[in-house]
Amino acid sequence: MSVPLVRVEGVHKAYPTGGGPLKVLRGVDLQLDRGDFISLIGPSGSGKSTLLNLIAGLDKPTEGSIAVGDDVISDMDEAALARWRSAHVGFIFQFYHLIPVLTAYENVELPLLLFRMSSARRKKQVLTVLDLVGLTDRMTHRPGQLSGGEQQRVGIARALVTDPTLIVADEPTGDLDGHTSEEILDLLGAVHQDMGKTIVLVTHDPRAASRGHRLVHMDKGLLREGDAESLREAFPGWQGGG
Repeated sequence: MSVPLVRVEGVHKAYPTGGGPLKVLRGVDLQLDRGDFISLIGPSGSGKSTLLNLIAGLDKPTEGSIAVGDDVISDMDEAALARWRSAHVGFIFQFYHLIPVLTAYENVELPLLLFRMSSARRKKQVLTVLDLVGLTDRMTHRPGQLSGGEQQRVGIARALVTDPTLIVADEPTGDLDGHTSEEILDLLGAVHQDMGKTIVLVTHDPRAASRGHRLVHMDKGLLREGDAESLREAFPGWQGGG
């Protein structure tokens, strides 16, 4: 029996406030197999972005354990976590987080500069992912010269260029119109199906949530597996399938 890729066990997360600790996660358990595509949904403040950040090694739990593969990331110090993230996690953000003065090519190349590799290999990897997202003909353009959808495609290429273990996507369609959102979701689906990437998606968009193969519903720091009914509960008026 295969060991899950991601193991979240008994995780609590609290933040200090003037009125005492703010408890955001309350004993969360979650397992992800390699190749899973899960959607984390729930109301604002439910803890879904906090859980995403913990899985991605951007934060550490107050209690509990998080392991990815053979690495217990909840036990790592900040320096070790930074090295682990650069090698294992590809990030896709709502607002792209591209560097305005760099071209699309240079933005995608940036994560590879942290690794010791030849310029020829680096170029090959950048061109491969730019071709995958359909932006080879736009690679010399800066973000201000690209549409929102094209900028998000650059973001996806940047997330893929290091061949990460995990792709984490935080509201990747939140700043896009309906048609462009569907194109980005199709691209993420292709990344999952064709490349076998493990994807964790946080979204307020029911169309995006419905693309995940697993639905995880968070509310008040607790987690449960979801279904089409969870989508309708989380997004009143949603009529699509799950």
